[in-house]
Amino acid sequence: MKHIFKKGKDATNPTLLLLHGTGGTEQDLLPLADKVDPKANVLSVRGNILENGMPRFFKRLAEGVFDEEDLVFRTKELNAFLDEAAEKYEFDRNNIISIGYSNGANIAASLLFHYEDALKGAILHHPMVPRRGIELPNLSGRAVFIGAGTNDPICPAQESEDLASLLRGAGADVQLHWENRGHQLTFTEVEAAREWYLKL
Repeated sequence: MKHIFKKGKDATNPTLLLLHGTGGTEQDLLPLADKVDPKANVLSVRGNILENGMPRFFKRLAEGVFDEEDLVFRTKELNAFLDEAAEKYEFDRNNIISIGYSNGANIAASLLFHYEDALKGAILHHPMVPRRGIELPNLSGRAVFIGAGTNDPICPAQESEDLASLLRGAGADVQLHWENRGHQLTFTEVEAAREWYLKL
């Protein structure tokens, strides 16, 4: 997978896995990583799917309707890539915190839904529930921050509530942060995510 790796100044800090939104690239969230933890390793990945020329992490059938088969395949592919990257760049595979926005947050949530040890934690900006009706792995000890907009036209508030509830049901420690905004990523939301991260 096309990616950028930046070695951090402190090997004990988590490696930040950056996952962009639809139409983004591996450059998009680098400023966020700097804000959250300037000393951490950064692994920023570009989605392998193109939708009308725009990079994404998995296919969708329509706005808000995921291609579940492709989602499962791409989640497995990303998880395997993390195994390879940890070996190649010599970082702790068990200490990865994902920062995802929109489509990137969805694939990060999908990692949590499908693999018990894929992520130590995640900052999910405007995610949706990746899949419904499946049994989640044991997520005890996993910490998740969900940033959501009360007026988000792409990701209805109920989606955020449902995702938080499903993750908590699997044992994850979830903080749900609301902004009185739409789908955009705001400074105050990023600041709230940073404060959450510093308490881990």
